[in-house]
Amino acid sequence: MNKSFRRSWTSFIGKITSKKLLLIGLTLVIIWVILALLAPWIAPYGPNEIRTEDKLQSPNMAHWFGTDNFGRDIFSRILYGARVTIWTGMIAIGIACVIGIPLGAIAGYFGGKIGNLIMRFMDILLAFPSLILAMALAASIGPGLIGALLAVGIVAIPEFARLMYGQTVVIKEKEFIEASRALGVRHSSIIFQHILPNALAPLVVQITLGLGSAVLITSSLSFLGLGVKPPTAEWGAMISYGRDYIISGEWWMTVFPGAAIATTTFGFILLGDGLRDVLDPHGQSSRK
Repeated sequence: MNKSFRRSWTSFIGKITSKKLLLIGLTLVIIWVILALLAPWIAPYGPNEIRTEDKLQSPNMAHWFGTDNFGRDIFSRILYGARVTIWTGMIAIGIACVIGIPLGAIAGYFGGKIGNLIMRFMDILLAFPSLILAMALAASIGPGLIGALLAVGIVAIPEFARLMYGQTVVIKEKEFIEASRALGVRHSSIIFQHILPNALAPLVVQITLGLGSAVLITSSLSFLGLGVKPPTAEWGAMISYGRDYIISGEWWMTVFPGAAIATTTFGFILLGDGLRDVLDPHGQSSRK
């Protein structure tokens, strides 16, 4: 058993290390997570520390990414903004998983009117562009961190529900599921002990890709004034502050927060695509 496990683990690690894009994505994600965790210790200034004598300074030795219109250090605010943006995305995707995965499993396992009702509701949510729906939900709930969390989480529910639905429809026809039914195993046990573990691979990929989308949507909501409230450091809000200063030449107020959003989203997308290749049971993908 131990030798078999070690061989499987070694093979899995080998597949990961052979995917260059996956490693790039994993590296970007790890870097941003570490920076977010260590922000209080590595940030040279407080995220809301106002120094009017230093306002609108271009990047220099004292302020690596320059300062904003209030004299706040942009590098420090980006580090603290990583905590808000990334954790908001993770919690939102967690909400989507907790709600969407069980709904998809129930719809796929039982089918009939219940399954049809659930999936038609998911189709209604999917009919709206993600950002537009998130904006409408955030405006209805109210601007702020809670509103952004719920809006992004609700928008992501249909993706997990549809994925779990498709996996459940296929897996429930397997012989071991039929055997469990014949033995009188409860439906809930079959779903959570047999079907869900066998659907984990595509779900892990969707979670990773969903995190990238969540970061982008969360930042977009803050940019539009529907997300995190000022003066909290958040990447989208920082870009919103800086857009009025682009014409006058203070480019650093938007470029550096924008680069943070781009690299984080890009990292999650590369990681998700790479995991899809590695976890593909048929080995259909050959991308490196």
